[in-house]
Amino acid sequence: MASAHDVAAYILSRLSPLTAMKLQKLVYYSQAWSLVWDERPLFDEAIEAWANGPVVPELYEIHRGRFSASDWPKGDTSKLDGTAIETIDAVLEYYGPLGAQELSDLTHREAPWRDARKGIPEGEHGSKVITLEAMMEYYSSIQANE
Repeated sequence: MASAHDVAAYILSRLSPLTAMKLQKLVYYSQAWSLVWDERPLFDEAIEAWANGPVVPELYEIHRGRFSASDWPKGDTSKLDGTAIETIDAVLEYYGPLGAQELSDLTHREAPWRDARKGIPEGEHGSKVITLEAMMEYYSSIQANE
């Protein structure tokens, strides 16, 4: 299975440079839609519900202190199969034109992040995991309604 680093490397190979926030959100949406469309996760790393939206902590460790990224040396895009690439490309086509703050605001309106943040005051640090099940349930319902 690919890692979140491989997904980040692929996204940056297609859209670069990106702010760290936008990269995190695009990785999140890639995972979400892979669960719905491909019925499998893209990567095993957990996604946490941080104050500014979903974050993969392992990615954050790499871009901590940097506003943007233009490449991701830790990732290996060859670990992504054709199905994964097709899904990520669809995510980039739909979500890629949105700005980092727009993506953050969008995740704040959606149930997976909101539910994982229950009980955490707005703006405060939190590290509750957004479960794959919550993502699958929510994004499947969006697809069914469209």
